[in-house]
Amino acid sequence: MRFNYKARTKDGEVQIGIVESSSKEAAVSVLQSAGLYVTSLEEEQPSFFSSFSRRFRLFERVSQKELVAFSRQISILFSSEIPLIDILTTLAKQTKNSFFREKILEMTEKVEGGMSLSETFNSFPEIFNSFYVHTVKAGESAGKLSEVFSYLANSLEKDYEFSSKIKGAMIYPIFILVVFVAVLSLMLFWVLPEMTKIVSQQNIELPFVTKMFLNLSDFLKKWGLFLLLTFFFLIIFIFAYLKTKEGKNVFDRFILKIPFLNSLLRKIYLTRFALNLSTLLSGGLPIVRCLEITSKIVGNDVYEKIILETAERVKRGEKISAFLENYPQEMTPLFIQMLVVGEKTGRLNFVLRNIVDFYQKDVERSLDSFLHILEPLLIVILGLVVGVLVGSIIIPIYQMSTNMF
Repeated sequence: MRFNYKARTKDGEVQIGIVESSSKEAAVSVLQSAGLYVTSLEEEQPSFFSSFSRRFRLFERVSQKELVAFSRQISILFSSEIPLIDILTTLAKQTKNSFFREKILEMTEKVEGGMSLSETFNSFPEIFNSFYVHTVKAGESAGKLSEVFSYLANSLEKDYEFSSKIKGAMIYPIFILVVFVAVLSLMLFWVLPEMTKIVSQQNIELPFVTKMFLNLSDFLKKWGLFLLLTFFFLIIFIFAYLKTKEGKNVFDRFILKIPFLNSLLRKIYLTRFALNLSTLLSGGLPIVRCLEITSKIVGNDVYEKIILETAERVKRGEKISAFLENYPQEMTPLFIQMLVVGEKTGRLNFVLRNIVDFYQKDVERSLDSFLHILEPLLIVILGLVVGVLVGSIIIPIYQMSTNMF
């Protein structure tokens, strides 16, 4: 919400402007924190364009990079012993994302109303997941909010960098595929039909490969739109199914059975497991609660069930490593051995961080190796297809020139 305000400074100067806030009370609070005495405050009447633009607010979100910066700034401000209300007010002013700014102002209201910080964050599940909320709650209990937010910033930063590297690694293969589809479409729908018109006038028998591509071109012209729509609705159906509990469970089990990919994904999930568990343990939460929270954010139903069952076994007095040995397909021998060392020495948190560092580097190496194989393989395969397609064009032209002489 936007409010037109009129206020006076401490020196008596009149200021007029616009403030954006979640409510009138929050707007007054923001202005007062800026050292202004509000004399008039009215909600701005939305125009057609502003109401139209608000429809797109549904698509706004808080990126992981913004959440990292938010956590880092809170940690620094807490260490400077600045009051929580002032911290949130300051962050709201500095945040460029209008959606996030409005949410921070709402958080400020809740904290002013007596709600704890962890409870406040829990009211915004679209921004803060269970891992974040419970880590903050642990920090409140231990009186170490500055350290906890520093842990969160480091954890989120590592996860963000890790995800960015994986996404970045896939850019080149996707680019090659897009270029190939563009070239193939150009050849099939424009070059080959035009060339065939010229050749057909010379009464030359077209080679089998040329006929095959021509038939493919005719088929796509006739049924291409239908196939495209079918593919589009199929993708929608698959995504809708994957959002169901049954669909996600089927998909999570399936991807762990794909050769090579299963090894890479196993390392990724174990990295998340170790990273989140070590961060929560650093926040002072009990080991069972740490396991329960980690299970929700590891990102795979198979691992979620294993970790939840591990939490139940730990309640009965069993060791984590002893139970996880029952899952050799999901847990690597190195991961188990490191847990054994951590439990024996009482330095589980330290060992888990070493596991994170090792597996993140290992995943990066695996991705690099995969791309070193995938890139030339894609180039060779796509080159062969394009070569055959070009050959289907050149051969009739060669036959035509031979008949002319």
